[in-house]
Amino acid sequence: MLMPNRTNLINSYNRTAKKRDSNQQQQWKVKERDTFYAFLTKENRQSLLEIGAGPGKDSLFFNQQGLDTYSTDLSPEMVKLCLQKGLAAEVMTFENLAFPDNHFDAIWAMNCLLHVPKDEIRIAFTEIKRVLKPSGLFFMGVYGGQDSEGIWEDDFYEPKRFFSFYGHESIKKLLAEFFTIEYFNVVSAEVIGGSLSFQSIILRNG
Repeated sequence: MLMPNRTNLINSYNRTAKKRDSNQQQQWKVKERDTFYAFLTKENRQSLLEIGAGPGKDSLFFNQQGLDTYSTDLSPEMVKLCLQKGLAAEVMTFENLAFPDNHFDAIWAMNCLLHVPKDEIRIAFTEIKRVLKPSGLFFMGVYGGQDSEGIWEDDFYEPKRFFSFYGHESIKKLLAEFFTIEYFNVVSAEVIGGSLSFQSIILRNG
């Protein structure tokens, strides 16, 4: 089963669901989303799965652009917020995506796969690859720039969450086992306002 302390993770996000829904989206994240949307538009992609959708803000954006979206999250409270926005949504795990093979044109994963331990991340990538169409596009956005994993002791969420971070070359090497890297952009820690940078990655299945 992916992710240690999964119950803690679910409880953390259930407790903060409404607050995360009310937070304003950061402009650097919007910019990276727009970059991915430009890829989708250029290739006339129609269907998109969001994993780790949270309250569904990004799913709603893609849905309002005319894409056929489906949102999944571990947290029932997050899925409830997605449904309230009129989105198709379901509680689902990364390693057991309940869809046929080669089903989606695109997959969006913003700051969710960083909760998967390094010795289990390939299970998630294998499942993502399975449900993504050949030549389909996969956006993966994660904090990183350094190699580490474990419970974040300074986390202000309760229960505290598990995180897994990769250096830039480490994540490239790992992803190359499954996908072709089409775009790799590092948003600096200075822009984000923290100690970690952000890895914005667009991948192709094939």
